[in-house]
Amino acid sequence: REDRGRSPQRDFHILFVPRRSLLCEQWLKEQGVLGSFIHREQYSLDLIPFDGDLLSMESESAFKECYLESDQTSLYHAAKGLMTLQALYGTIPQIFGKGDCARHVANMMIRMKREFPGSQNSIFPVFDTLLLLDRNVDLLTPLATQLTYEGLIDEIYGIQNTYVKLPPEKFAPKKQGEGGKDLPTEPKKLQLNSAEELYAEIRDKNFNAVGSVLSKKAKIISAAFEERHHAKTVGEIKQFVSQLPHMQAARSSLANHTSIAELIKDITTSEDFFDNLTVEQEFMSGIDTDKVNNYIEDCIAQKHPLIKILRLVCLQSVCNSGLKQKVLDHYKREILQTYGYEHILTLNNLEKAGLLKPQTGGRNNYPTIRKTLRLWMDDVNEQNPNDISYVYSGYAPLSVRLAQLLARPGWRSIEEVLKMLPGPHFEERQQLPTGLQKKRQHGENRVTLVFFLGGVTYAEIAALRFLSQMEDGGTEYIIATTKLINGTTWIKSLMEKLEPAPF
Repeated sequence: REDRGRSPQRDFHILFVPRRSLLCEQWLKEQGVLGSFIHREQYSLDLIPFDGDLLSMESESAFKECYLESDQTSLYHAAKGLMTLQALYGTIPQIFGKGDCARHVANMMIRMKREFPGSQNSIFPVFDTLLLLDRNVDLLTPLATQLTYEGLIDEIYGIQNTYVKLPPEKFAPKKQGEGGKDLPTEPKKLQLNSAEELYAEIRDKNFNAVGSVLSKKAKIISAAFEERHHAKTVGEIKQFVSQLPHMQAARSSLANHTSIAELIKDITTSEDFFDNLTVEQEFMSGIDTDKVNNYIEDCIAQKHPLIKILRLVCLQSVCNSGLKQKVLDHYKREILQTYGYEHILTLNNLEKAGLLKPQTGGRNNYPTIRKTLRLWMDDVNEQNPNDISYVYSGYAPLSVRLAQLLARPGWRSIEEVLKMLPGPHFEERQQLPTGLQKKRQHGENRVTLVFFLGGVTYAEIAALRFLSQMEDGGTEYIIATTKLINGTTWIKSLMEKLEPAPF
C-alpha cells in the first residue's frame, strides 16, 4: 500500500510458493491490495538441488506438521516433487517404504499417476528403487552429535542453503595489525559443496581423519609451488603459469579448511564436548538408559542451554523405548523449575512426537533392534572405515542401515525388527512398458533414491555416500529430503515460542 501511494506508476506481481492459497488471497483482499497485482501466479518449488546427489524441499516445519498437527501438506508436496522427478528421469519401478508418512506419500503418487494417465512417460528410468523413510522410524540419529567434518560444521555453526558463517578472527590475513584493530568483524561466509575439490574429499570423513588429509594436501601444494624454481625453458614456465590459478585456488581452499578445522578442534577437545559425547555413546550402546543421569542433572543445575538438555533427555528416552514414569517426571520437574514453566508446552510437543515419553508395557525394544541391525560397533576405524558406524564413531544410523539391508539381502531378513519400528513397511511396483525395462550390464550399479520424510542429517548423507563408494556395494544412492537438519534445529522446530508476558 505504501509503495503504491509513493509510486502509482509501478507494476506489482505476486508469486505464491509452492502454491496459491485462498487464505492468503483472502487476507490480501482484506488489506485492500489484491487488485493491485497484475499477475497472481504460483511456483511449485518442490525439490531444490543442493549437490549432485542431494535434493531438499527445505520445508522447515514438515516434521512438526506431520506429527503434531496432522497436516499432510508437506507430504503432498513431496509426492508432487517425486512425480516431477519421474517426469524428468523416468518411472521408478520399485517403491519401498517404512512409516505412516511414507505410506501416505506412496498412496498419493499412485493416485496422481492414476488421475493423470499422461504422466506415464517413455523415458528410460534412471532410478531402480525409491525408498521412502519416515523420520520417526529413526528418532535416535538426529539427536546424537554428528562426528563427520560437514556434520560438525553444521552442529557448531549451522549450514544454511550450503553456506556457513564463521567467526572472522581465524580468517584474517597474517599481515593484519598485531593490536587486532584491523581484524575483520564481519562473519566469514563460505559456500560448501562438492564443486570445491578439497571439501568434496574431506566433508564425509570422521573429523579425526581430516587433519592427516589437510597436512598431506599442504605438502603437495607446497611442492607444486616449488616447481617454479625448476622451470627453465619457456615451455615449462608457460605450463607453470597455466596451472597457477588452480594452484592458488587450492591454496586458498586449504587455508580456509585448516582454519575451520582449528575452530572445530577447539570445541571437540573441550571437556564439556567430551563429557556430552561420552553420555551419548553410553546411551546408544545401552548403558544406564533406565535411570536419572548425573551428567544431565549437573547440566540442568548449571543451566546449560535448554536444547542441549532436551537432546540428551530425548536420546535417553529413545534408547530405552521411553523412560520409567519416575525418571521422566524427575527430568520434567527439573527442567520446568530451572528454565521456566512455559516450557511445559515444548515437553508436551516432544512427548506427542514420540521423543520424550513414558515406557509403556515395561518393554525396551532398543537392545533387540541394536543387536539385530548392528547399530553399535565397539571397534571403529575412523581413518579407513569399513562400516557406516564411523560417522558417529560407533553408532550406525538406523535409517541408513535399513537402506543398506534393503539392497542386500532384503528386508525379509529383518521382518521381526521392522515390526518393532513405528508404522507399516510396504512394497509397490510401477509397471514399465517392455521397451523400458532395464537389462543390467555386468558390474553396473543399481540406483536408489532415498527420500527422508521429516529431515536428514549430514552424517546420514555421509553414510549413504560411503555405501555408494563401497566396491562390493552394488548400489548408488541419491538422497532427497523435506529438510536438512541437525539435533538442534530439529528440536527447535518442535519448541513452542511463547511471547513473554507484557507486564
